[in-house]
Amino acid sequence: MNRQIRRVAATVGVLLLALLINLNYVQVVKSNAYRNDPDNRRVLLNEYSNPRGQIVVDGAPIAESVPTKDELKYQRKYPQGPVYAPLTGYYSFIYGADALEQTENEWLSGTDDRLLTNRFTDLLTGRNPTGGSVTLTINDAAQQAAYQALAGRRGAVVAIDPSTGAILAAATSPSYDPNTLSGHNADSAGTAWAKLTKDDNAPMLNRAFQASYPPGSIFKVVVAAAALKAGIKPTDQVPAPTVLDLPDGGTMTNFNGEKCGNGKTDSMDSALTTSCNTAFANIGIQLGEQALTEEAAAFGIDNQPWHVPLAVGRSTVGDIPDDSALGQASIGQRSVQLTPLQAAMIAAAVENNGVLMRPYLVAQLQAPNLSVLSRAQPQELSTVLTRGQDEQLKAMMEHVVTSGTGTKAAIAGYTVGGKTGTADNGPVDAQGNFELAPHAWFIGFATDTAHPIAVAVVLENAGVTGSESAGGEAAAPVAATVMQAYLNDTK
Repeated sequence: MNRQIRRVAATVGVLLLALLINLNYVQVVKSNAYRNDPDNRRVLLNEYSNPRGQIVVDGAPIAESVPTKDELKYQRKYPQGPVYAPLTGYYSFIYGADALEQTENEWLSGTDDRLLTNRFTDLLTGRNPTGGSVTLTINDAAQQAAYQALAGRRGAVVAIDPSTGAILAAATSPSYDPNTLSGHNADSAGTAWAKLTKDDNAPMLNRAFQASYPPGSIFKVVVAAAALKAGIKPTDQVPAPTVLDLPDGGTMTNFNGEKCGNGKTDSMDSALTTSCNTAFANIGIQLGEQALTEEAAAFGIDNQPWHVPLAVGRSTVGDIPDDSALGQASIGQRSVQLTPLQAAMIAAAVENNGVLMRPYLVAQLQAPNLSVLSRAQPQELSTVLTRGQDEQLKAMMEHVVTSGTGTKAAIAGYTVGGKTGTADNGPVDAQGNFELAPHAWFIGFATDTAHPIAVAVVLENAGVTGSESAGGEAAAPVAATVMQAYLNDTK
């Protein structure tokens, strides 16, 4: 009898142990999987039972929750739609979240530990729990101007406050309307998703932060900075032949076989003003790979991923196997790749007396009661040049706008500096010609005591193959429009 009782007890004990193990497995090991399972309707209903916090620009929401009359009590709305879509992303009951809706989800949903006191107060008072708000550094006037100036062309505009690193604009074109994904009609959302993901123009790609391009001649600003560090002065004559024989094979010419300086030499200042390829290829080869890559790294070009908090693509000088490749890299070709944000950082560092600030997008995190619980603090990243050297580079970039390839970036009443770029890209045909039109670039700055601004513009395939004018003709006017809008708004 005792033996039978012991067997029953042992069996019960094993069953209890198995039950405890299973409960722990379900509640601890598998909890996240069950919580995030799209078929878990309780989780979905709970997510939509309370309003998320707002994403705010200049005091107005660019993402907000509005009450509905359906089973999901709140729906995400985006008043500015495509203008801010690359930044806000979407919040969809089918496709999840993207961009700031994803990176700031805990704050917006109210589950962040820093909002624990607010949640406890809501529980005691019986108020409806609400998420916290995220205030961005974006200037609405600059953002609107950037989006409108892109006019549906593939490309991006990024503007930065050089003195702090605050991102003032980050526009991408083409864009999309996140409202089509945040709706509660599954069929409509599914149709919109299918259309967006199949679009060859990639409207859901944040070109401002995540796309990288060959920069062409805007990279000459980095080479000029390295040259100034090495003791080459703006007035110094540098080799600038009409045709440059590269050390390890191949040749390089200027646009349309044009002559720089006297056809043999040119000053570095003049070479930047007219965007002389052979001069800067020679300078890069003279400096050497180490000096070039070290200066690029000082500007932030180091092939490392980072966040603002949105993910930023890699910018890199690429592989440089020999001096011919070094000459090509020195004019922003070969394997050099920059994101538009990184390109704006180059201009920002020059405007800011040679000091590069870390870019950031979130200015404040506010609790539901509007108290500020977190405020961004500007951070220095590096010093790209001494103040004296930087004054020389700044003057050289100003000459590009006053008398060089970037005259269409000029703004009446302000000192503007910049650099144009026309970057060959894409496949090459049997004759060695690029099959796609080059990208048009402009980077620059407008100096203002209280509200300086640096900007980068890239327009995909906007130029004519072999032409140095695309950046000045197509991209520079866009930059001027954005800078002017910001300066007018901050007067």
